[in-house]
Amino acid sequence: MRSAQDVSPRHRQLEDTLDRIGVTGAHKQIGAMVLLGVFFDALEQNAVGLVGPVLQESWGTSAAELGFLNTITFTAAALGRLTTGVIGDKMGRRAMLTVNLLLFSLGALICAFAPVYWVVAVGRFIVGFGLGGEIAIAVTMMSEFFAARHRGTAVGIINVTAGGLGNMLAPGFGVLVFTVFTGPDRWRWLFGLLAVPALLVLFYRRYVPETPRYLLSRGRVDEANLVLNRLASGRLRGDLGAPERFIDAVETGERVVPERNRLRDVFAGALRRRTLSLGVAVCMSYGAQISILSLMPTILVAQGHSITKSLVFTLVMQSGSLLGALIASTAARYVPRKLVLTITAGLGCAAAFAFGFLASNVALILTLGALVNCCIITLNTTIWIFAPEQFPTRVRAFGTSIILALGSLAGGLTPIFAGAAFDAYGMAGMFTLLGVLFVGLAVSVQFPPETYGRSMEESPEAPEEPEAAADATAESTK
Repeated sequence: MRSAQDVSPRHRQLEDTLDRIGVTGAHKQIGAMVLLGVFFDALEQNAVGLVGPVLQESWGTSAAELGFLNTITFTAAALGRLTTGVIGDKMGRRAMLTVNLLLFSLGALICAFAPVYWVVAVGRFIVGFGLGGEIAIAVTMMSEFFAARHRGTAVGIINVTAGGLGNMLAPGFGVLVFTVFTGPDRWRWLFGLLAVPALLVLFYRRYVPETPRYLLSRGRVDEANLVLNRLASGRLRGDLGAPERFIDAVETGERVVPERNRLRDVFAGALRRRTLSLGVAVCMSYGAQISILSLMPTILVAQGHSITKSLVFTLVMQSGSLLGALIASTAARYVPRKLVLTITAGLGCAAAFAFGFLASNVALILTLGALVNCCIITLNTTIWIFAPEQFPTRVRAFGTSIILALGSLAGGLTPIFAGAAFDAYGMAGMFTLLGVLFVGLAVSVQFPPETYGRSMEESPEAPEEPEAAADATAESTK
C-alpha cells in the first residue's frame, strides 16, 4: 500500500505549494467559471419535472412518457460521465468542460424546436450526455486545484450552486417562464432559454487552465509550474514576471515518468471496494433526489393544486437543498466524511417516513419536504467531495465518473419504481421506498477509507499488480 512516506518528492512539493498558496483570486475565477456551468446544468436537470404538466396539457403526454424522458436523460448522463472520465484521464480535464457545455446547449435547442415527442427524447439524450460529463469533470477539477484543508469546501460549493441554488431556483424559473409566455407551447421557451446562458459561459472557459495535479502526473513539470505561478499570482492572464520554480524535484535528481493510467485499476485491489461501495451509496442518494425532482410537481397537481402553485410549493421544499449543500460544504472542513454521511442518512430516513405517513397538510408537506431535500443534498454533496479523494490522480477522473455515472443510472430508473409505489400506495409507499434507500446508503459508506484531512497524493492506492510493478521499476531505472 502507498503511504505518505512513499509519495514522490515532486508530489510532496506540489501539496506543500498548494497549501502555501491557499486560495487566491485565480482560484475564485476558476471556481466562478466552473460554477456558472453547473448552475445551468441543475436548471436543465429539473426541466422535465417543470414542463411535465404543460406537456401533458398540450401533447397529451402520459406519465410513462414523462418518466421515459427522465430515464433517457440520466442514462445518457451516465454515458457522458464515463466518456468524460476516460478522456479526462487520457487527455486532460480542461477540454471536456467546453465539449460538454456545447452538447448541453445543442440538446436544449433541439428540445425547444422539437415537432414531436421522439425529437424531444433525442434532445434529452444529448442534454444528458453533456450534463453528466460536466458535473463529473467539474468535481474532479475543483478537487485538484486545492490543498487538503480547502478541498472539501471547494468541491462542496459545486453542489451549493447546482443542488442548492439550481434546484431551489428551478421552480421559480419555471414560474417566471410560464408567466411571461403563455399558450400550449410555453414549454419550448423554457428549454430554449436554458441554452442561451450556457453558451455565454464558453467565452470564460477559455481561461480555465489544466490542473497542476494532472500535469504533474503526466510528467509535464514545466506546465505544472506555470499553472502554480498563475494560482500564486491570483491572475489567470497577464505577465508573470520572473516565475518561481515550485516543483524542482527533477533538478535534485528525481526521475519523472508519466504515471500509467490504466483505467481497469479502479476495479482492482482496494480501489474496487471504494468504487463499488460509493457507487451503491450514490445510487441511493441520486435515486431519492431525482424521484422527488421528477415526481413532486406532478404529485401536487394530482392532489388538486394548480401548476403554478405546485411549482411554488416545490420551490419552497427545494430551499432545503441549498441548506443541505451549505451544511455539507461547511462540515467538509471540520467533520470526517463518513460521519457526515452516516448521520445524514439516518436523519433522511426518519424525514422520509415522517413525510410519507404524517404530511397531511400543506405546512407539513413543505416542512418535511424541505427536510428530506436538505438530507439528500447533504449526502450528494459529501459523496461528491468523498469520491475523487478515493483515487490516485492517474485514474481520478475515471473513478469519479464511474461513481457519478452509477448515480445517473439510478436517477433514471428509481423514479419509475417511485412512481409505481405512489400509484399503488400513495405518498406513504413512495416515501417508504426513499427511506429504504437512505438505509442502504448508511451501510454502504462504511466500507471506503476515511480521507478527511489527507493529501490527495497520500491516499493509499490498491497494491500494484506484479507486471505493473515490474514495468514501473524498469522505467525508473532507465
